[in-house]
Amino acid sequence: MRSIASILLILTLFTSCSKEVRAKFSQAVMDEQYIDLEGEHVSLRNILSQYEGKQIVIDVWASWCRDCIIGLPKLNALQVEKPEAIYLFLSADRNVDSWKRAIEKYQIKGEHYFMPNGTKGILGKFVDIDWIPRYMIVNSKGEIELFEAIEANDERIKELLN
Repeated sequence: MRSIASILLILTLFTSCSKEVRAKFSQAVMDEQYIDLEGEHVSLRNILSQYEGKQIVIDVWASWCRDCIIGLPKLNALQVEKPEAIYLFLSADRNVDSWKRAIEKYQIKGEHYFMPNGTKGILGKFVDIDWIPRYMIVNSKGEIELFEAIEANDERIKELLN
């Protein structure tokens, strides 16, 4: 009897610590403002609406993030293998200058936006960003198909982009 109670307790703790996976971004997330390369403010809603009907790979990253930079060759390989997807980079950099320098230095190809509140913003809280890089896949219907991956060569990404 004691072992059954222990197992139930462990299962409860394990499942309560898992992240909530959502299929759609909330209205607050969609309204959150980012900055484009020209310095204009734009909502996530407007960013995503540009790519309706397409699959989107979202990469939350920062120039100060060692894992993000080390992972760029894997991301570049994914872009070569799956060129039909849109690659949307959301930077959690500390300032716009560092963000822009990193894009240039590492020649990161894709759509780029700066997150003024970094991972502590509305999106960061909504998807519970506790590590970057963070990859998500939004399908052609605008639904979040992959909520969390930390490697660009994650097999789930490739499977969903087929």
